[in-house]
Amino acid sequence: MITTESRPEAMADVPGICELALTRAVVQYRRAHELYRPGGRIQDIGLAVVLEGRFASSVRAIDLGSARIKYLNLASELVVLDWVYDPTLTHLRSLAAADEEDPQAGRKPASAERPGSADQADSQEFRRYCFNLALRVLNRRGFSSLTRPTLLRIGFRDICKDLDLHENTVVRIVTGRGTVTRVHLDYEANALVFRASTREGAQMLEGVLREVFPGLPVGRPPADAPDRAESRQVRFGIPVDFDELRTSLQRMRGGLSHLIARFEPERFRAVGGIVSTFGERATLNRLSFGDSDAVGSGLAVH
Repeated sequence: MITTESRPEAMADVPGICELALTRAVVQYRRAHELYRPGGRIQDIGLAVVLEGRFASSVRAIDLGSARIKYLNLASELVVLDWVYDPTLTHLRSLAAADEEDPQAGRKPASAERPGSADQADSQEFRRYCFNLALRVLNRRGFSSLTRPTLLRIGFRDICKDLDLHENTVVRIVTGRGTVTRVHLDYEANALVFRASTREGAQMLEGVLREVFPGLPVGRPPADAPDRAESRQVRFGIPVDFDELRTSLQRMRGGLSHLIARFEPERFRAVGGIVSTFGERATLNRLSFGDSDAVGSGLAVH
């Protein structure tokens, strides 16, 4: 192993060198990598460890939520949050290799795996290891403008699992006859985006959103947003601390629950019964940021 691999900042000492191998980096990949799936997959959290990062065009990484391999385009923005030790990288590579030995491993949804099978147990253990690593990274880095999108994604993922569990991080609501509105969260802007089937449906929905989310800005997404005419967004403001972030997520949960109760009362009763029995998912409660003055200084190692 060469020096620049064992000490990432070493290349800064070499005049004229501005490239850095991303192997071992913990990166946050943003929505440009998921243009055709607003909100992303339900298992992904948008935080990944780079397994191979020597090439200029892309890197091979593993998402720490789903434990799935991703090929991230370096022409789009990547945010480096942290670095892992070589033993951690080696362990991740070995787990990923074992998961890929079966051509179907890591590609089929959990629901397709035979309950109680060895494949399912191994896959769950792999995901658990990856997600625990993600929590350690987030605990180390604390709340900041860099970690905020990932924290919002994890929190909104809980809401989706409670209200409408399927493969995407989206809540679907039947808002009219044959009309399904899909709701995802813009993690950068902290805005709920409601995508209706028609322009008329979006116009109707705008008035309802003003009732459900009083005092919050409701309008069309930015000009470059896809399906802008059929979409409306509710902006919750950028949270400046972790408590504000959790408060905005709780308000999202309440508003979406209200919409389901309004348009799909039978579904609301069914979902409400399950949540009342098992409780709301609260993954963010597993984070303990501790002293904010001590968080976020320097690069962490694990």
